[in-house]
Amino acid sequence: MPVPPTSSPNFAFLAHHDPLLAILGTQAERYFADDPNTCLLKLRQFGERLAKHAAARLGLYTSPLEDNQAVLINRLHDRGALDVRTKQIFHDLRLTGNKAAHDAHGTHHEALHQLKMARELGIWFQRSFGNHRKFDPGPFVPPPGPKDDEELAKELAALRAELAKSKVDVEAMRAAAEEEAKKRLTAEQLAQKEADERALWEALATEEAERRAKDIEAVAKQKAAIEAELAVLQAKAAAAPAETQQFVARAAEASRDVYLDEAATRRLIDEQLRAAGWEVDSERLSYKRGARPEKGKNRAIAEWPTKNGRADYVLFVGTVALGVVEAKRFHKDVAGKLDQSARYSAGLLAKDGVELAGGPWGKVKHRVPFLFATNGRPYLEQLREKSGIWFRDARRDENAGKPLQGWYSPEGLEALMKQDIDAAHDKLRSEPTGYLGLREYQIRAIQAVEAAIETGKPSCLVAMATGTGKTRTAIGLVYRLLKAKRFRRVLFLVDRSALGEQAGNAFKETRLENLQTFAQIFDMKELGDIKPEGDTKLHIATVQSLVKRVLNAADPADVPPVDQYDCLVVDECHRGYTLDRELSETELGFRDFDDYISKYRRVLDHFDAVKIGLTATPALHTTQIFGAPAFRYSYRDAVIDGMLIDHEPPIRIVTELAQKGIQWAKGEDVKVYDPGKAQIDLIHLEDEVTIEIDGFNRAVITENFNRAVCEALANHIDPMGDAKTLIFAVNDDHAQLVERLLREVFTAKYGAIDNDAVKKITGSSDKPLQRIREFKNERLPNVAITVDLLTTGIDVPRIANLVFLRRVKSRILYEQMLGRATRLCPEIGKTVFRIFDAVELYDALEQYTDMKPVAPSPTITFAQLVAELGHGDPEARKLALDQLVAKLRRKAPSLKGDDLVRFEGIASMPPPSLAAMLRRQSPEEAVAWFGQHEYLVPLLDGRFGESRPLLVSDHVDRVVAVEVGYGKGTRPEDYLDSFSAFLRENMNKIPALVVVTQRPRDLTRAALRELLLALDAKGYTEAALQTAWRQASNADFAASIIGYIRKAALGDPLVPYEERVARATAKILARPGWTSIQRQWLQRIGKQLERERVVDRATIDESEAFKSNGGFKHLDKVFSGKLDEILGDLREEVWKDAG
Repeated sequence: MPVPPTSSPNFAFLAHHDPLLAILGTQAERYFADDPNTCLLKLRQFGERLAKHAAARLGLYTSPLEDNQAVLINRLHDRGALDVRTKQIFHDLRLTGNKAAHDAHGTHHEALHQLKMARELGIWFQRSFGNHRKFDPGPFVPPPGPKDDEELAKELAALRAELAKSKVDVEAMRAAAEEEAKKRLTAEQLAQKEADERALWEALATEEAERRAKDIEAVAKQKAAIEAELAVLQAKAAAAPAETQQFVARAAEASRDVYLDEAATRRLIDEQLRAAGWEVDSERLSYKRGARPEKGKNRAIAEWPTKNGRADYVLFVGTVALGVVEAKRFHKDVAGKLDQSARYSAGLLAKDGVELAGGPWGKVKHRVPFLFATNGRPYLEQLREKSGIWFRDARRDENAGKPLQGWYSPEGLEALMKQDIDAAHDKLRSEPTGYLGLREYQIRAIQAVEAAIETGKPSCLVAMATGTGKTRTAIGLVYRLLKAKRFRRVLFLVDRSALGEQAGNAFKETRLENLQTFAQIFDMKELGDIKPEGDTKLHIATVQSLVKRVLNAADPADVPPVDQYDCLVVDECHRGYTLDRELSETELGFRDFDDYISKYRRVLDHFDAVKIGLTATPALHTTQIFGAPAFRYSYRDAVIDGMLIDHEPPIRIVTELAQKGIQWAKGEDVKVYDPGKAQIDLIHLEDEVTIEIDGFNRAVITENFNRAVCEALANHIDPMGDAKTLIFAVNDDHAQLVERLLREVFTAKYGAIDNDAVKKITGSSDKPLQRIREFKNERLPNVAITVDLLTTGIDVPRIANLVFLRRVKSRILYEQMLGRATRLCPEIGKTVFRIFDAVELYDALEQYTDMKPVAPSPTITFAQLVAELGHGDPEARKLALDQLVAKLRRKAPSLKGDDLVRFEGIASMPPPSLAAMLRRQSPEEAVAWFGQHEYLVPLLDGRFGESRPLLVSDHVDRVVAVEVGYGKGTRPEDYLDSFSAFLRENMNKIPALVVVTQRPRDLTRAALRELLLALDAKGYTEAALQTAWRQASNADFAASIIGYIRKAALGDPLVPYEERVARATAKILARPGWTSIQRQWLQRIGKQLERERVVDRATIDESEAFKSNGGFKHLDKVFSGKLDEILGDLREEVWKDAG
């Protein structure tokens, strides 16, 4: 391909991709010497053109109206084609071009730097989409420069020396570029392309051509041609996902190889410091050029002399030296260079207007407190020693260096300097907790977190069951940490707007010291506030808003500094169980589970902050981020302590279709609904089809099954009652169907009902947050049907019925669903909640533990794995091959019918044979094989997506049983018999059993708790036992767990527990000699005994009813030192009728 003689050797290699790229690069160089402003404008156009081409080739381009340059750059980064550093280079090119356009800005230094960076982006593009991944055009060829700039002349001379040293012939480079382009084209294509390029060069060769291009019609035609070209590239990328993924992998690799010389690295670091709020210019703002610290200025002054050598930068807040920076070349190790910063810190002198911040500190006698080292490379865990901004607080010898994602701002360093962590922890240890009004376990949670922070842990996890007051605990914790000045500003992070709104209300309503709320004591910002103010102590935000601010900011200066928050409290931090549910409003912006976790993790890691995770259901990825729980308070703990209510054994609704499945015979005509076309078609079955219960409402629309279930529910649920019901549907369409059916069956059973009694509340509902508030606060709706919007974090205490019409595979999601109904609600007499299970969900998930890892559906594609076979180190390629074989073996059973025929037609073998063959091959052999069978990967990655056809069933269905689930085939009598057998077998193994049955006066709360946990572990809960007695005897007695134990072990009659306590209290009160004060206290103790089951010394000391009046010590004096004896008498009296 001929390259026009006026083209630049720095950009000529791009001509075969797009002649305009070479033209724009050449024009930028032409303007460099005389007009750096126009040079920068041309480079901005170059960057825009390059980003559009790259995005289109990767299937990421939509239209010029939607995709401005900032959006495209961020999209390329999100796709993995750009690393953080290359993304910054693109943004810098854009921003300097914008400044040149709007402010007539442009220096020769800036223009030369951006010319070098534009060329590096061009090399990245060529390596990503050209023939050679390791394409090397040789050193940058410096353009002619102005004659009156000594510093610039030195830089140009250095670049020319590097060029001469390489002995690269510029004409040879041009020839190589021409030869490579020829290889890509047929003779006919080459002739046409040469003709097109000559025409374009001729049209743009003169200023007259530029003036003609400004003509509206010419510009419109040119834009239309460009957009048409991009549309073709976009369509090609969409049609070949495997090839596109290979380009992404190549682009990512090329991005990591972008070369920066020392001057470019320093400019990159300058930009990073400038974005963090420092005044910086390593060429102009240096010691040798006369730069000195000034009051009111925050300066990063380069080349500052110390007794031990020149520091690359010293960071001054006013005249106070707070930081020393060692800057290395891009490919140098950086972690170990903190020692060099330490040397400069020890050697800094208080002269030239410099003030010292204090010290000297530590063994080295540091005179500057904060040390930094960097090479400009963004932090990567895999390149830990070679990346990131390494930071160390040198005021303590035990403080280790750590990598940061960005620079501290001047305000951040100043605030860190003022912080006294030792004094803060002293304050926390002495600070009382009584004013928080929290329960004993909540205080223990706070103390556990504070202890973990004091030991220096960077993160910790608090696992507390849904409904036990995580948010209330968090408010107390955050208040204490801020009051003690352990942290400056806390970010309270949620994953949904509804949870953020709920948290904001809690912080504004919860009263702390002097009856003031948190919001009255500390300044706080909520969801609508994008940035915190200087005096803001708490900011509530969503993950999605932080992703936009941290990862997708259009301007690096808009990215929050790493010191904006020094503590993150992450509510519902288990998020990520996306495999079998619709994405929440937050997660809609993420591609899959791995992408969600990646962005979630990157947001958390951006800040130099202690991270505190709150969850009811810790998952494996949660512990990988936050560590093992520092404190745990489970649902069973809370039930046993009376903080939450238990559920009865699930009520199973069994229908004929659920038992047998939905079946169609071979040759039958079946209705099929196509959501994409919104129409129903008929298909002729070539084979028998059976859909089991887990496919109901997913693979088949079955109105009759749903109607049968709704009719059964109508016998148990009052749509106008006080208790609320929450129903979990498969998807929005299913929820709509259930809403209609419930209204019909409720009307048939109860007559006309209020239209608001039954409501669908999903993400597609009109004003979903308002619907949630109505369900929580208003009497109606009483029955809500949801998919995922109400599965986590929403508190509605009146929910007493849960209905499962969908199967989930995630234990975490299942426990979150159960948590919707666990809260106490005495105003409606709620003592237990009920589970209605129409899809056998309870049995399917009962055996799992809450820490079982969630195995996400394999979202990595075959195309990604095939691409990974061809790059990376040998170990990585071998791992990719192993994963590909395993994925193929999982996929094989699902390849049936036409798909299997196509597979065998392409591969010339069945899937198991291919898996066996690949198992024997090397990664290189596998790459070659897939290259010869290129259509196989798109087939394997084929997905039906949202428009997957659904079978429509008209099969008649009816309920055959509504039964309580004690286990498959287990009757209530069998359950009670097994309970009695357990007691007999363990009477001498569990000490508390002996006390309960033989010495009830000696029973303590701790011993009873131990016994309840042992029974709970075997499935014997108070709620289940009460239900079983009721079903077996047709008599309902709330006899308490002790009553059921004594009934089974001793034959004691079942008597309502409240009746026993009332009788025992009356007998004790009937004794002569009580004073009026003693009688009042005995009545209070009796009331407490109804709630606690056991009242002992610990109960008196910890219960608010007694603690505020002096606890056991004071009460014992009221009873003349005989309180222990009286409590024992009362316990014995409660159970005195034991035979």
